[in-house]
Amino acid sequence: MRYLVTLSYDGSAYNGWQFQNNAASIQESLQSALSTVLKHPVAVTGAGRTDSKVNAIGYTAHFDWNGLQVIDTAQLVCKLNAILPGNIIVHGIYPEKENFHARFDAVLREYTYFIHRKKDPFMEKYSFLCTYRLDVEAMNKAAALLLGTHDFSSFEKTGSNNKTSICTVKEAAWTAYTPVHAELMGYPSSEGDYLYFRISADRFLRNMVRAVVGSLIDVGRGRHEPEWIEWLIGHGTRSDAGESVPGNALFLSRVIYPQE
Repeated sequence: MRYLVTLSYDGSAYNGWQFQNNAASIQESLQSALSTVLKHPVAVTGAGRTDSKVNAIGYTAHFDWNGLQVIDTAQLVCKLNAILPGNIIVHGIYPEKENFHARFDAVLREYTYFIHRKKDPFMEKYSFLCTYRLDVEAMNKAAALLLGTHDFSSFEKTGSNNKTSICTVKEAAWTAYTPVHAELMGYPSSEGDYLYFRISADRFLRNMVRAVVGSLIDVGRGRHEPEWIEWLIGHGTRSDAGESVPGNALFLSRVIYPQE
């Protein structure tokens, strides 16, 4: 029987989701915990890769169980969380149809990237300090040019072996917000000190979101006009686009399936 797993993780101690021989991964940790609790080797398939240090909320994966005993999913969740590292939590385990696939059945993925514009000791772990003067209106004009179906190879990590670099972006925008410690506890802040960038698409390329964010920040700094993003999509290469921003401020925030 096939099961869907929903989980969240702090990626700072891991070299991404994908299993690797010489580095810690989320996939390895989850597989090991499942195999220990179920007392049988279990293979886990995730909704997609996340880069080194990248976090996830609502990540999804699936595994197959052909053992004789029926799985008590609530009990399994409790047992897994008892032995998983503190930076990984399983939210739920649910029976799925036999042909369900956590990666290939997903119709939309959403990423969220956080930046703060002045030093804040409570944001360092999950947000990128960007002290440049930023024209957020220009950044949003540029972000709007990402919408639609395009070849995003200029934002793809060099050396990737994807069959295609075409993705369909549904949402891409910057939003100002107030973090909890500023809103509830009065940490000194001004409007516009904290921003997040949210982008959703049917698929993403390796390093794509971090390269997109770096390029949009270049627009915000005045290094390029918003239309530069359109030029990058149509004519640019990875070396033409902006630098990748750090992975610690990036979250895979949602994975959507057709029934949702």
